[in-house]
Amino acid sequence: MNERKEQDDKQEKPLNENQVEGRNAILEVFKSGRDIDKIMVAKGNTEGTIRRIMGMASDRGVVVQQVERKRLDEISQTKNHQGVIAIVSAHNYVEVEDIIASAKEKGKDPFIIILDEITDPHNLGAILRTADAAGADGVIISKRRSVGLTATVAKTSAGAIEYVPVAKVTNIANTIDELKKEGIWIACADMDGTNYFDTDLKGPIALVIGSEGEGVGRLVKEKCDFTVSIPMLGNIQSLNASVAAALFMYEVVRQRRNK
Repeated sequence: MNERKEQDDKQEKPLNENQVEGRNAILEVFKSGRDIDKIMVAKGNTEGTIRRIMGMASDRGVVVQQVERKRLDEISQTKNHQGVIAIVSAHNYVEVEDIIASAKEKGKDPFIIILDEITDPHNLGAILRTADAAGADGVIISKRRSVGLTATVAKTSAGAIEYVPVAKVTNIANTIDELKKEGIWIACADMDGTNYFDTDLKGPIALVIGSEGEGVGRLVKEKCDFTVSIPMLGNIQSLNASVAAALFMYEVVRQRRNK
């Protein structure tokens, strides 16, 4: 009986998408104006950034609970809560149309990142962080076989999850068709593509990034206008998905600055 209970305890708990962990991530939630239901702080940990978080919570009437650090360890999803966990209101996904409209309102060509079956929350979080830094208008993910906006994603994004619109769609291939109708070119990241230094990435564009193991799926790849690759000059022939996405995004930034 005890062995059965130990096995059950070891099973991974369902992710709570309304849980944000870590000091910087919670500060960014406050800055974004997103509603917070309560904040749990480890007892005796009231110095520095934690004191600042508690002060902001007091100003906004947010309940602060001081709990044993062991309790935070038990409920933490990232295992790196830094002594503070916030329970926030459900994060809203946007529509693809919202991302396009936002870009047009800014008077700029849309710059969108499409992720095909990215399942690692650390990769998604890192991509959101770079997307914010590179000025991308939004990220599109699939409802199936893809990670959503979990606590681990929020932590890894270092707060970028609050600023980068994310649309969750049923079918990536169909979404690409809709983007094309809006005059957006679709570039697929693929090892067999044209060197991205020799490819025109200016203008309205969406970059499609696949999973590290499988890459972009065949049906999605066939929908793209062209494929682009990163020159690999060493012995390793692939990059982590978030690293590859970052390189592609900043090539877009470079070309737009030099046009």
